[in-house]
Formats: sequence, structure tokens, C-alpha cells
Amino acid sequence: MIFSADESFALQLDAEDSLNHFRERFHLPVGADGKPFIYFVGNSLGLMPKATRKLVEQELDDWAKLGVDAHLDGATPWYSYHETLRESAARLVGAQPNEVVCMNSLTVNLHLMMASFYRPTKSRFKILMEEPAFPSDTYAVKSQIAHHGFDPGEALVLVRPRDGEWTVSAPDIQAALENKGEQIALVLLAGVNFFTGQLFDIAEITTAAQERGCLVGIDLAHAIGNVPLSLHAWNVDFAVWCSYKYLNSGPGAVAGAFVHERHAANTELPRLAGWWGNDPATRFRMHLLPDFVPVPSADSWAISNPPILSMAPLRASLAIFDEAGGMGPLRAKSLRLTSYLEFLLDRAPSKLFTIITPRAAEERGCQLSILVHEKPKELFARLEAAGVKCDFREPNVIRAAPTPLYNTFHEVWRFAQICGAPHDAEVSSGRATLLSPR
Repeated sequence: MIFSADESFALQLDAEDSLNHFRERFHLPVGADGKPFIYFVGNSLGLMPKATRKLVEQELDDWAKLGVDAHLDGATPWYSYHETLRESAARLVGAQPNEVVCMNSLTVNLHLMMASFYRPTKSRFKILMEEPAFPSDTYAVKSQIAHHGFDPGEALVLVRPRDGEWTVSAPDIQAALENKGEQIALVLLAGVNFFTGQLFDIAEITTAAQERGCLVGIDLAHAIGNVPLSLHAWNVDFAVWCSYKYLNSGPGAVAGAFVHERHAANTELPRLAGWWGNDPATRFRMHLLPDFVPVPSADSWAISNPPILSMAPLRASLAIFDEAGGMGPLRAKSLRLTSYLEFLLDRAPSKLFTIITPRAAEERGCQLSILVHEKPKELFARLEAAGVKCDFREPNVIRAAPTPLYNTFHEVWRFAQICGAPHDAEVSSGRATLLSPR
């Protein structure tokens, strides 16, 4: 699409946007002036759907009025509450419903998955990751390696960006698999890298890794609700995700996991067991039937009963995704939003910063990572003073993520105006106003 830097063009794009009414479905935080922030930090914590409060209050009311009986007699019975999330979540990750379960938090789910899918031997014990991976993933992986008696310094294979580059090249991943594939037990990559916003070719990597006997796990924290996914068709072995970023389900909300059906249906597969992964037909037989009988689905990795007050907000958000038509139309708008932001930032009056997110639109999600060359913290402070919410990664990177459900093209235009303004500019209400010459 051919863009224009005129403000009228941004307003025209918003007027033509068939998804713009979904913005009204979210609570928009406001500043001291009563005007909504430019909220470009959905990659850290998504906004609250207005429907969330009613759903949470319903569960509180059922608890107050029914007590334990709400497990079976609540408006949405707690016993099967997790099942209300299954099909919508499966659509977002491109899975069959029996391959998906919403439970726990992301890193807990990663440990549960690795208990089943990282089974190292003396000859095949290594784990391949990208650099930098999200720290919690790295902590989990190193602790799993050490738990099995191996040295993380030897067992962890990191594919790094080349000198002078910021993203990991596909040929370098392929080369690592070719050179060390017979020693690699597990390939664990992000779907979208948290720092650079790079979208990996999950299908290609999965095929290459499995041809060499490696299992493949994907961290979808920055991918689910951001980019289209087809985990079942791509033959991914497992995946994990959180839901408080692009899925807008609130701080520390319930996470999720995918297990391909060829594994999910294998009840002989080793796993860490808990009562909610047991066959529901005998789940409450408890001490009468003390042996674990796994459900032949992803549910068998569930450890504990569903966290109802954490799941209710996710129901509100998933309903919006379904109403919007899923990731197809959302991705189309996202590509426009991010490309428009890139276009405007490229027009900055001087080379104030470099975008380190891939330039090819199909190789990134919502987020642009902006490496600031001079006074990065001052620019970030200027954005904050102007009513912008984004985030800062040391030492000099600002991450901005315009999301299609609630951000507008005019917000993108305003953000770019602030970023491109001279250092001696005043800012208010998201606009830059040049100071009088001194």
C-alpha cells in the first residue's frame, strides 16, 4: 500500500477500518488530562475488555450464593469451565480442540512439556534456542538440562544474530541443525521474538528439525493473538503461551499449551501427573483408584483444577477474537498498522533511530523495536510525557506494538510525530509542538 505522511491520511484509514468499532469494547486508560493514552504496550499487557467485569462478577456471585455447588450448578459450571476456552483457543493456534488446554502459567507449562518432551540421552541431549530468548525460557531450559545431569554450557545451543545484525537468520538455524542435529533433543524457539519482534518460519524450522530427529516446542507468548498460526498442520510437537499480552486476559492470567494429537493421544508418554489430567470418568474415585489414568488429549497435562477467576477474563477476550473473524482480518489490519508506523518513522528528519525488527512484513508481528542512537531514555520520557505507553529495553531499545483490536492509524501517526520531533520539543496530548527559537 502507498502511504502518506499527512494526518488526513491516517484519519481516512481509520474511517475505512472495518474493525475500528472493537476499540469501544475495551477500557482505555487515560492520562491526567482525561484523554486516552496511546497504548502501544499490548505486547506486555493487553487492555481489559469491558465484558470482563461482568464475567468475573458472575463467578463471584456464584461462589457467594452456591459455594461448592457452583462446581456443577453455577451459570458456567466450574468443573468444566476450562472447556469453554478450548475451541476458541484452538482456532487461534491452528489446532484441533483435543490438542489444546488452558492451564497454569507459561513457564510452568514449559516445565510440564519438557518433562515429557526433553528426554535426553548421552548422545542426544542438546537444546537449540535463539539468542536472545525470553529470560524465563532460558532459566527453565538451563534448569531442566541441569536436572538431567548435563552441563548447560555444553548442552545449550544458541543461534545468534550475525555481527552487525539484530535478528537470527533462517540459514543459520538450518546450519545449526545440519551441524548438530544428531545431538539436539529439542528445538525450542519463540514464535515471535520478544526483543526484536522477529516472526520465525515455524513450519520450515519444524520440518528441518524433525528430519534430524529433534522434537520441536514453540513459545507463543508474543505470537498468539498476534500472527496466524497452524500448529497442527505444521506438525509442531508442543507449544506454550501466556494470555495476558495480545489475548488481553489480565495480569498473570491463565496460560495454555498445545500438544500435537500424535502425542496427546499417547497415554504411555511420560508426564508429570495431577488429578485434573486424570480420566474425568474416574477423577473423583480418588483413593479408591489411586493410579493415574491420563485423558487421551492435551488435558492429561493439566495438574490442578481450573483457576476460575483467572479464566473468566480470557472468555471475554476470546469472544472478541471470534467476533472479529479470527486472525485473518486482524492480521490484515496489523500489517497495515505496523507498515504505516515503519513508513512514518523512516521519514524522521534525521537518523535518530534504527528499526531492528525485520523489514519484511511477513517476518514480524505487531511490534516494532526501535534502537535509539542518541539519548534513548530522554526520547522514552518524552513519549511518556506525551501520553504514550510503550516500553524500554536496556540499553537503548523502545518497543512499540500497535494492536489491531484497539489501536488506530491516527495513534500511529501521533506516535511518529513525537518520535521524530527535535529534542527541544514540547509535547502534550500526543502531539509535538516546537519551542520558539532561542
